[in-house]
Amino acid sequence: MTRSRRILGWSLITIVIVLVLAQFIRPQRTNPRVDPAERVDAHLTVPADVQAILDRSCRDCHTNETRWPGYSAVAPVSWYIAHDVHEGREHLNFSEWGSYDEKEARHNLEELCEEVREGQMPVAAYTWLHPAAKLTPGDVKRLCEWTDTARGKPMETLRQ
Repeated sequence: MTRSRRILGWSLITIVIVLVLAQFIRPQRTNPRVDPAERVDAHLTVPADVQAILDRSCRDCHTNETRWPGYSAVAPVSWYIAHDVHEGREHLNFSEWGSYDEKEARHNLEELCEEVREGQMPVAAYTWLHPAAKLTPGDVKRLCEWTDTARGKPMETLRQ
């Protein structure tokens, strides 16, 4: 056996061992309890078509109701996905909308429109694995219409 084949063999064995050991380092894949009184639809009127877009394209990273697919349990992919979900919830969480003050809520609505309009949300890695989550121009227009309408009214009167 040549030296380069031995090095390749040991390299492959090392990689396999590292990947197996990585499975023991588990990120938190949690879904905190959802209080219906805190959800966005308890504070804002969310039309059915907008809710469908949010469920399809935003739910997994921006609510406490993440659907964790099987591949999200396999390291190192699990680390990346858990990180993205925790970060997404930190920036905007539709399950905890009631915790936002009026200024923060308005800002989140403005950012939502801006992010989808610029194509930054949903992130490409997510839509690559979940093609149905990709927003159409009509989806973007509808989300921005909704956020514009919601921002144009005092928050306490948004729920009808």
